[in-house]
Amino acid sequence: MTPLLPNINSPLDLRKLPKEELPRLAREVRDCIIETVSEKGGHLGAGLGVTDLTIALHYVLNTPEDFLVWDVGHQVQAHKILTGRRDAFKKSFRQYKGISGLVNSGESPYDVFTTGHGGPSISAALGVAVARRRQGKNTKVVAVIGDTSIANGMALEAMNHAGHIRENLVVILNDNEMSISKSVGAMSRYLTQLISNPTYNHLRDEVETLIGRFPKVGGRVLGKIKYIEEGVKHLLVPGQLFENLGFRYFGPLDGHNMESMLDLFPKIFSMQGPVLIHIITKKGKGMPMAEADPIRWHASAPFDMKTGELKKKSTELSYTEVFGQTMCEMAEADPNIAALTGGMPDGTGLVKFGQRFPERFFDVGISEEHGITFCAGLAYGGMRPFVTVYSTFLQRAFDQIVHDIALQNLPVIFAMDRGGLVGEDGPTHHGVLDISFMRKIPGMTVLAPRDGKEFVQMLHFVVGHTSGPIALRYPRGSVTELLHPALTSHATTPIELGKAEVLREGSDVMLFGYGAMVGPALEAAEALERDGVSAGVVNARFAKPLDEELILACAQKTKLMVTLEEGCVAGGYGSAVLEALAAHQVTIPALCLGIPDRFIEHGPRATLLDLCGLSPQKIVESVRSALQGISPSPVSSASAAR
Repeated sequence: MTPLLPNINSPLDLRKLPKEELPRLAREVRDCIIETVSEKGGHLGAGLGVTDLTIALHYVLNTPEDFLVWDVGHQVQAHKILTGRRDAFKKSFRQYKGISGLVNSGESPYDVFTTGHGGPSISAALGVAVARRRQGKNTKVVAVIGDTSIANGMALEAMNHAGHIRENLVVILNDNEMSISKSVGAMSRYLTQLISNPTYNHLRDEVETLIGRFPKVGGRVLGKIKYIEEGVKHLLVPGQLFENLGFRYFGPLDGHNMESMLDLFPKIFSMQGPVLIHIITKKGKGMPMAEADPIRWHASAPFDMKTGELKKKSTELSYTEVFGQTMCEMAEADPNIAALTGGMPDGTGLVKFGQRFPERFFDVGISEEHGITFCAGLAYGGMRPFVTVYSTFLQRAFDQIVHDIALQNLPVIFAMDRGGLVGEDGPTHHGVLDISFMRKIPGMTVLAPRDGKEFVQMLHFVVGHTSGPIALRYPRGSVTELLHPALTSHATTPIELGKAEVLREGSDVMLFGYGAMVGPALEAAEALERDGVSAGVVNARFAKPLDEELILACAQKTKLMVTLEEGCVAGGYGSAVLEALAAHQVTIPALCLGIPDRFIEHGPRATLLDLCGLSPQKIVESVRSALQGISPSPVSSASAAR
């Protein structure tokens, strides 16, 4: 039998297929996804689960003229394959300069909004719908959102707004965990068929218009009719919440029944006002291993398609693993320690903590704003809560950090995983802003470890810090000493608030490494030393409060000061050092190396670090270039007199 997928280069080609061929196409698309992810790694389970739905949507909609807005973005593999990117997907999925693993508006006109976080799709789609209507465009706008994301405050706010203004908008609720409904019953299917029927809806509208002509009694009669209708639907359809928000609710529908979706979608899409279609899908559909263990196969490194075994098993200890182990040890000794995560117990290393201390473990889902203010309450009540979240997701709750925690000086601990460049997940997931936005908050303490051993020390330190909020960031992947062996020769010293440590002296240049950049700083210093440049290294430890005494002392005895951070240069650790020097009227050549003022693409972390000038080799090149233009006496007379 001739494969169908090689001839699908756009949704236009898809729409030429007979409907009865679409299930076979879905199998071919799933095979393509599994084969590609097995070689390249990436998200898998949700993408397999939503393949049938994706085909049905592109078959019925006139994309890209009609707008299809995806939430989160980790389920769009089939969408990319069907929209002219099949070959590129197979060759370069999540590779540097290749196809993104998430929705990327710069990649294709079919990718309406770049998304990597949960919750924004309904807001964005509603804005598009309003704009297109005002421009006289009769285009359909559909948002696809998951059962976890729809509980996000932003999604509910958007639905409340959409229901209020009665805009034409379709929301597809992709329920792949059956958290809203446990079954797709015959009665639900029958009722959905009934209330989606054009005759039924035309009659309903006509009755409303007729009754509305009798102002004295019409309102009461119409209210009674709607009351009876809603009462019946409340008994038979689990969608009353959405109806109360102003949405017409349809479902639950089987998201793997192509015939049913193709029959219902055109009828529902033609309706006026906001509509929600509840679709039930199965994560990992078409891959038995993934269907049986959806958590394991939510995402994966490259694996053997037959056995499911990873092609390259890492035996190295990661920061996330160190965090999980240390949290359990500390919680055994301190009954007040609690941990919170936003739908990421596995990704943040808290699975064992949750199993051992279930009464002190809280997973609030994709609701960072609520979670952080909840932790404010825990701290106020006497507990020691850890907000354990990826750096990129912490951005979503900046106001709560400021207003609900810092303003009240509550001792909440922020454990910011994935601080820095995260690699193949790209700009939506790079955690490069936390140093900058945390250090500007009054009363906040900000620190980062140079390696795994110091990380453990800092975890114990933050638990003992009770004078206000404190933020500890750590990178993705293996502990730094495994990547930079030069660290192992330097013994760890006790952590003191606002104190850095000198790891090696130098008279020509002093490299101030913050967090994961201490290892590259040591390697760069050794390379410079071999070229006759006296290079010292400081482990900064704290971005706030700064070790100003050490910074000023170094300024007196070196020609060049260089700061290194895996975070944005604007407002980061380097900026803090320059501010301290300026406050003390010290003038010295200084170089701030970090993430430049642009969004960094996806690719291997080592490649991206080199791209940003943060590899040891690039650090050496920058230092050599800066030293060439320095006069013999860089420190001003005013600073020398201090």
